[in-house]
Amino acid sequence: MLGMMGAGKSTLGRELAAALQCTFIDLDEYIIARVQKTIAELFEQHGPDKFRVLERQALEAVTKEYTNAVIATGGGTPCFFDNMAFINSKGKSIFLDVPAQEIFNRLKATDLTARPLLACKTDAALKEFITTTLAHRMEFYRQAHHTISSNSCTAKELLAIVNNK
Repeated sequence: MLGMMGAGKSTLGRELAAALQCTFIDLDEYIIARVQKTIAELFEQHGPDKFRVLERQALEAVTKEYTNAVIATGGGTPCFFDNMAFINSKGKSIFLDVPAQEIFNRLKATDLTARPLLACKTDAALKEFITTTLAHRMEFYRQAHHTISSNSCTAKELLAIVNNK
């Protein structure tokens, strides 16, 4: 599953994994568990470039470690290296397409300090970041095998997509 932060990748991914009776992996949580640092700490200590390398390594490791899993990527994961092609080669990719305003609303309801790209942003700066980032990432997200609106998506609908129904 891929899409912007706040799109519902982890929530819907867990539900889909339960419906499929398989493992759910949140790539950010996987990285945190392996390096014993938060994503914010990794960004702060090593910068975004090093984080993207760790993210790619984790993506490769997860696909080797788990043969039957639902994986929720980080929002930027598909946009670096050849990650989108890699993701598509390993299984069915689903882009959770959520309008920028809805992403803003969802993110405002969370602790933004836990998200290094969003910490300390004003509402106006957050809206601008979401709009700009989403526009840039769409070229990658649109390469997913399936696109679905997660505003109204259910695990049952995702299950039908995965099962090609």
